Amino acid sequence: MSEHVSHETHSDDSLSSVVKVVDVSHETSTTVDSLDGSPILRQVLGPALPALEMFHMKLMREGEPRGIIGPRDVGIIWERHILNSAAVVPFIREATHRERYKTVADIGSGGGFPGLVAAACLPDHQFTLIEPMERRVEWLNECVAEMGLTNVSVLRARAEEAIAQIRRRDSGMHSFAVVTCRAVAPMTKLTGLTLPLLKSQGRFVALKGRSAQAEIDKASKIIAKAGGLRPRVVEAPVGPDLEPTHVVLIDRR
Repeated sequence: MSEHVSHETHSDDSLSSVVKVVDVSHETSTTVDSLDGSPILRQVLGPALPALEMFHMKLMREGEPRGIIGPRDVGIIWERHILNSAAVVPFIREATHRERYKTVADIGSGGGFPGLVAAACLPDHQFTLIEPMERRVEWLNECVAEMGLTNVSVLRARAEEAIAQIRRRDSGMHSFAVVTCRAVAPMTKLTGLTLPLLKSQGRFVALKGRSAQAEIDKASKIIAKAGGLRPRVVEAPVGPDLEPTHVVLIDRR
């Protein structure tokens, strides 16, 4: 923090004052996350905690200025973004436990929710983060490198483009065992952007808000037409004494 001092002399030479001007432009934020140091983090995230601490630090430092998170989220990153994203991990693990190729696509990855968090928690799975915006692709690649994740690739593409690649036999891209997303679009639109990416008997796992059941009900015909089976909403724990979240599950015919 730098200080600039200016002297003002009044008409009466005997009266002088010192005006101190303080430059705060380089002060660092003192915001503290409400769950910093909590045993809940180790309990929920286990061996993934060191990588996710790196992610958390980057989000605290750069997340708001780069438009990844909002200003109100800075003090609750662990709960709102990281633990919330980790809620999908048991559902991904359940969907892939018999799969030889444990492949996961995260649609509209944005800041890396839930894709980066799930990838850190599931090092034996291969994740493809699909994101159309260049600045967010840059962010995701930085995070992958800084977190030391070796099971993640980032694809700059819209979901429709990824679907087209899968349908082209010479593209080298294959259907996924699981497709995840968070806060991308309503189910009436999201269904057509995600289910075509799934292999037969794959599973769609999406973080949704309280309107999840209403969205499924509204999109029921679209889901069936896209080959979706047993659409359902489950309440997923985030951590002890923390508000649970909602996960939409749909199986692919």
